[in-house]
Amino acid sequence: MITSELPVLQDSSNESGATDAVGLSMSMSEMEDPEAKGKKKRGRPGKQLPTSNKKPRKSPMDKTVSVARGRGKANGVAQHNGDGGDPVTLFEVVKLGKSAMQSVVDEWIESYKQDRDLALLDLINFFIQCSGCKGTVRIEMFRNMQNAEIIRKMTEEFDEDSGDYPLTMPGPMWKKFRYNFCEFISVLIRQCQYSIIYDEYMMDTVISLLTGLSDSQVRAFRHTSTLAAMKLMTALVNVALNLSIHQDNTQRQYEAERNKIAGKRANEKLELLLQKRKELQENQDEIENMMNSIFKGIFVHRYRDAIAEIRAICIEEIGVWMKMYSDAFLNDSYLKYVGWTLHDRQGEVRLKCLKALQNLYTNRELFPKLELFTNRFKDRIVSMTLDKEYDVAVEAIRLVTLILQGSEDALSNEDCENVYHLVYSAHRPVAVAAGEFLHRKLFSRHDPQAEEALAKRRGRSSPNGNLIRMLVLFFLESELHEHAAYLVDSLWESSQELLKDWECMTELLLEEAVQGEEVLSDRQESALIELTVCTIRQAAEAHPPVGRGTGKRVLTAKERKTQIDDKNKLTEHFIMALPMLLSKYQADSEKVANLLQIPQYFDLDVYSAGRMEKHLDALLKQIRLVVEKHIEIDVLEACSKTYSILCSEEYTIMNRVDIARSQLIDEMTDRFAHSVEELLQEAEEADDDDIYNVLSTLKRLTAFHNAHDLTRWDLFGNCYRLLKAGIEQGSMPEQIAVQALQCSHYSILWQLVKITEGSPSKDDLVALRRVVKSFLAVCQQCLSNVNTPVKEQAFMLLCDLLMIFSHQLISGGREGLQPLVFNPDSTLQNEVLNFVLDHVFIDQDDESQSMEGDEEDEANKIEALHKRRNLLAAFCKLIIYDIVDMPAAADIFKHYMKYYNDYGDIIKETLSKTRQMDKILCAKTLILSLQQLFNELLQDQGPNLDRTSSHVSGIKELARRFALTFGLDQIKTREAVATLHKDGIEFAFKYQNPRGPEFPPINLAFLEVLSEFSSKLIRQDKKTVHSYLEKFMSESMSERREDVWLPLISYRNSLLTGGDEDHMSVTSGSSSKAGSVRSKKGRPPLHKKRIEEESSVEGSWMLRNDTLQTPGPLQTPQLTSTVLRENRPVEHMPDPDSDVSPVIRYIHTHTETIYINLRGLMEDDAEPIFEDVMMSSRGQLEDMNEEFEDTMVIDLPPSRNRRERAELRPDFFDSAAMIEDESVGKP
Repeated sequence: MITSELPVLQDSSNESGATDAVGLSMSMSEMEDPEAKGKKKRGRPGKQLPTSNKKPRKSPMDKTVSVARGRGKANGVAQHNGDGGDPVTLFEVVKLGKSAMQSVVDEWIESYKQDRDLALLDLINFFIQCSGCKGTVRIEMFRNMQNAEIIRKMTEEFDEDSGDYPLTMPGPMWKKFRYNFCEFISVLIRQCQYSIIYDEYMMDTVISLLTGLSDSQVRAFRHTSTLAAMKLMTALVNVALNLSIHQDNTQRQYEAERNKIAGKRANEKLELLLQKRKELQENQDEIENMMNSIFKGIFVHRYRDAIAEIRAICIEEIGVWMKMYSDAFLNDSYLKYVGWTLHDRQGEVRLKCLKALQNLYTNRELFPKLELFTNRFKDRIVSMTLDKEYDVAVEAIRLVTLILQGSEDALSNEDCENVYHLVYSAHRPVAVAAGEFLHRKLFSRHDPQAEEALAKRRGRSSPNGNLIRMLVLFFLESELHEHAAYLVDSLWESSQELLKDWECMTELLLEEAVQGEEVLSDRQESALIELTVCTIRQAAEAHPPVGRGTGKRVLTAKERKTQIDDKNKLTEHFIMALPMLLSKYQADSEKVANLLQIPQYFDLDVYSAGRMEKHLDALLKQIRLVVEKHIEIDVLEACSKTYSILCSEEYTIMNRVDIARSQLIDEMTDRFAHSVEELLQEAEEADDDDIYNVLSTLKRLTAFHNAHDLTRWDLFGNCYRLLKAGIEQGSMPEQIAVQALQCSHYSILWQLVKITEGSPSKDDLVALRRVVKSFLAVCQQCLSNVNTPVKEQAFMLLCDLLMIFSHQLISGGREGLQPLVFNPDSTLQNEVLNFVLDHVFIDQDDESQSMEGDEEDEANKIEALHKRRNLLAAFCKLIIYDIVDMPAAADIFKHYMKYYNDYGDIIKETLSKTRQMDKILCAKTLILSLQQLFNELLQDQGPNLDRTSSHVSGIKELARRFALTFGLDQIKTREAVATLHKDGIEFAFKYQNPRGPEFPPINLAFLEVLSEFSSKLIRQDKKTVHSYLEKFMSESMSERREDVWLPLISYRNSLLTGGDEDHMSVTSGSSSKAGSVRSKKGRPPLHKKRIEEESSVEGSWMLRNDTLQTPGPLQTPQLTSTVLRENRPVEHMPDPDSDVSPVIRYIHTHTETIYINLRGLMEDDAEPIFEDVMMSSRGQLEDMNEEFEDTMVIDLPPSRNRRERAELRPDFFDSAAMIEDESVGKP
């Protein structure tokens, strides 16, 4: 219940100085109007309708309300139909929206003419009920209470159980209510604009009420009244605009009549025009006073309200005023509020500011009035293009584009560059908006006649040559060459005609140099080819590139037709142009690799439908030349993919392409077989030419074998011979070995595909098993090769084949493939594990040495790390799919902390998956990894460990991290944690001290590590584990208190304390649902509940107390590494308080600092816990308001019959008065 003191409506005679036009006594200095002393005061007159002779007005603050009677009210209280009949209150009528709003307003006006007190009481209750208040204003309250007291009384009627009110309630009905609410106010003023709003009664009452409600501590009152007041102000602005138009018309008529000669001049008409002009002037003064009351009484406070929605309403409406009546409102006095609010912490408010400004900048006639504002706030607007809210960033870019359209000089080159780079943003709306800006800036400033003249002179069919050159230059200068697809996608909506001008692009690529004119450079040609391919992909696929958008959306019929037309157009053009382009650039591998991507976007039916087989032959000829000329992997894979696409069985050209492909493969396999024979015969005497012949042909065959079934050429045999020769002789070049391994792998996979798709015989299965077994043996032998690339390739293929030919192969009804299943033996498992330990978990010093002095090359370091991550992931997959025994993961888990930055995500995911497989076995693996680290530490430091050293702390920190992975549900992990403690206790007492029983066991210090898991034991299990611990302790151990026995003491204490702090998930067990909704009254006595748990749960554990029946302790896998490893201490641990390393925290911290500097308001805006009314920036805001708001009065522009106001206004854009919204203050 909100009981704060609210403003009270008081008599103006009690005030030392006159208040503003509304007469509401406000606590803020901004509301005091020293100029109002000599002005008329609006009061509440009698019930007589106003006449032309206006009486002196009283202050509305000493008024009381008469008895309300009439529609739907008994004794002034709103009544409802009990049987669900028609609505009887304004709130119900507006909420349901069944009646036209004009008829509702007309009915209210009719009741107002009959009894305006009754009608106003109905209107006041309408605003109260629209705020969600259950109370109703009664007769006695109007008779005896002032407005502030009435509002305080209504505050007590709010429902405490719900914070919702109509404007915030979800659902279409309440969304429609908001629209109807706003429309009602607008129609009310429109229908009353000729008489009732000037009766000095209705508007005074409504504005008084809304001003009081807007200053309430109750959010619902404040929100609803602010919306109503702002819509009321908008309607008044429209009235003022109409008055201004009528005044100008009247003035013109008066001047025209006065300028007539004396004989034709009608004096009566002049008198009527003068009287009409006077009435219009009085009405305009009256409207000015009303708008001043709303603006100063509500807007200047609520535009900085604590609630973002209220601030957004104010900014949205002031934008409407400035656009609707720019002569009066589009000046620095009002623009300052929008400029200040650009710094608001809520994206919703910043968005309203930008949209309000867009409406102004769209009209070029308003640019002169916006010049000062643009100069002062341009930097802020440009910085908002980097806003953290994408919607705000998009609108900021659109606003900058409008500024550019209005004045090219308004933006500096630096401002433009800040927007340019956003075309590469991953967020598509931002990128598209930036693309529109780029199009306006670079691609809309050309001379069409000059372009056409140049095109004719060069023989081009399109005048877009210079624009395409400019696009290429922009792409090269941006230095983001791998993001061409993003650039094309950004420009696709605004520059689609230019990007689809493939004829012009082809002409630029094929044209020869002409004297006096430059052709494209080599870099520009490469860039243009890349951009061309990206435009082709965008047109053919009709969806953004990877990384933009949430996926492929369903195209509309129009979009689908455009896609088909574009695909036909590009196919018809490039069917003829592509062979020429390949012919010109066939020596350049980068350009050829890009050009060969084009056929995959063809509509291949065009070849046969258009009788263009000769162009197909030309394309196949060029591809064959490219294959024979290049050995680069990218080029060969592009050629292979092109052949694969052209060989699709659904097209009639398949036979023609298949013949060309077979001829090419025949030649390459013959050449390969011949060169292999020569290489093997010459052995160590082979020269470079022999090696090159084998390598070049093998690379080509391997690239083709990836996409084509070449098993009928039996490439595996020659590849296997090369590998065996290399193993036996030890002199095979590493590139040949790598390619031979890859080609053999492809051969095996294609054989497996044939078997799985058909009905294989037993001989086929035996033959494939023999091939796989022999290749696995070769890969295993290659793990000890001296060449790192060979070892890494063999390891990756070995892991892949073990995955493919594992027990997963026979799932899905393929039991007939059982002979092909391979289960690695312990020797192979150990070799694979040791390879990972030797080549993945390496220190930075080792890495720097392996980089051979390239430690400064960050790209090489990142690539090396990526390769090591792939090696680790390949091995972890074997563990996750139960191909390698889980205990092998202990050697991986123990590196979790030391290599957290590099492999933390992979190890954590592996740990999660293994726990899903077997909780107990996973727990035993975790404790095994800690035991391994402890043993390594004993080997380095001996039995007398320094328990305060960083190495011991590192093991304890790793144990703490492992303990956190068990989560909060102790019931689910109960047995696993107990097993972990059992193994840990057995390990601690495994070896007695050789100096005698009075000395602690050698591994006793391990109990200090084990105590990190004690918090994961429930209370009953702590007693059981403690009993198990006592079985290993002698009587003398329990009495020892020396430092060397501290691990035992601390571990025992961890088992004996904290028994009442069990954590159980509300989702586990049969009582989970009940636990989540259990009330205090229904909860059983705590001591009784615990006794029952102890008797039921502890008893089951005590039954197996002697044995703790769990799987036996895991054995550490035997290490048979070919590389001698030293025991490395665990060091450089991340911060124990977080899961991120100091480096990552440093990067995040500095990134946030940079973004804050760039964006201005990037921090989150948490709503205040308390319900505060205003937002301020400490003393700045008060000073600012004193300087501007106290002296500013809405002053409508003079018509030709009014005196011009020529006084100079102060600079409302003083930078010292910028609102930063760093805090929320009480007004």
